[in-house]
Amino acid sequence: MKPEQLRQEFKRQFDYEADRIFFSPGRINLIGEHTDYNGGKVFPCAITMGTYGVISMREDNEIHAVSGNFPDIGKIVFNTKELSFKKSDNWANYLKGMLNYIEEKAGSLPNGFDVYIYGTIPNGASLSSSASLELLTGIMVKELFGLKISQLELVKLGMRTENEFLGLNSGIMDQFAVGMAKKDHAMLLDTNTLRYEQIPVDLPDHKIVIMNSMTRRELVDSEYNLRRQQCALALEQLQTIVDVQTLGDLSVETFEKYNYVIKDNDLLKRARHAVYENERTEQAAEALKAGDLDQFGRYMNTSHKSLDEDYEVTVKETDFLSRTAWKQKGVVGARMTGGGFGGCCIAIIENDQVNTFIDTMKDNFKNEMGHDAEFYIAETADGAREWVTYE
Repeated sequence: MKPEQLRQEFKRQFDYEADRIFFSPGRINLIGEHTDYNGGKVFPCAITMGTYGVISMREDNEIHAVSGNFPDIGKIVFNTKELSFKKSDNWANYLKGMLNYIEEKAGSLPNGFDVYIYGTIPNGASLSSSASLELLTGIMVKELFGLKISQLELVKLGMRTENEFLGLNSGIMDQFAVGMAKKDHAMLLDTNTLRYEQIPVDLPDHKIVIMNSMTRRELVDSEYNLRRQQCALALEQLQTIVDVQTLGDLSVETFEKYNYVIKDNDLLKRARHAVYENERTEQAAEALKAGDLDQFGRYMNTSHKSLDEDYEVTVKETDFLSRTAWKQKGVVGARMTGGGFGGCCIAIIENDQVNTFIDTMKDNFKNEMGHDAEFYIAETADGAREWVTYE
């Protein structure tokens, strides 16, 4: 998206020139899925697909918000003095949630603003469009009003918006990746302590390809919350004999020694994924640091199998994409990414095989599933920031 296009669209909606443009990326998670709310490690990076915001201050306390992705909804208007959740406000509830918690932390905003939002992340793709919008809102408001809020604090407010305002019990990975990312790096994040290491993603001979199953993510909220509840129950049972605070505190050896206390098979499988995936993530990050991409790919493949067989968050489309990718020439590894129940997979592929891979996968997927998948080359990005400043 070019700055001039964004400025023109803002002017078309509000009949005057915009002041500033901001950008907030989406994210992919290279490995470490459903470990963030279990106190484990994750390994995400931000991508250049994301959300743009064009914003200008108003003189009153109203906020006028328009999304180029939902033109039929039109302009949503609300007041900074009334930031409660309203179903009729649709996507703008993400803005309202962030504004609510920002005001709670930094005080009431002196006035409102006009904002035009445009996102390049496909809806329901598991590439963190929600976190992207949350952190976009945070960075826009912080900079527009000169608020003394750190980027990490905005990340935490984004998580509160997701958990408390919108009622989805997600972990902090998405907001952290979107807010704190560094171009050409992935971050190994300990979600328990929030310590992280930026590890170079140097792939001169390979590309990361995103494979979008274009599958509607039905039941994702209820199933996501159920998985979290199951992990919490498994942890409670383990805590009767092991002194741990989270499943991420457990080594594989300790888990195998004491998991007999978990009597329910579903709970056992959920906990097993969380513990093994946490260790896998640490080992995969070390493999990437050591330049052992083949080993990293093997960890990706094993991660997908665990998400399919133990955590049961794949669907036939994402499982087909990953397992079919494993058979293609030049593929180092492939797995589903994100919360699951639809959405995207990622694959690491040799440069000279990318075009053949995409063509073959498109045909195989269409023949098997009866509808098209979409494929994108992933490029890394910095975290949420001001994109263009106009004098």
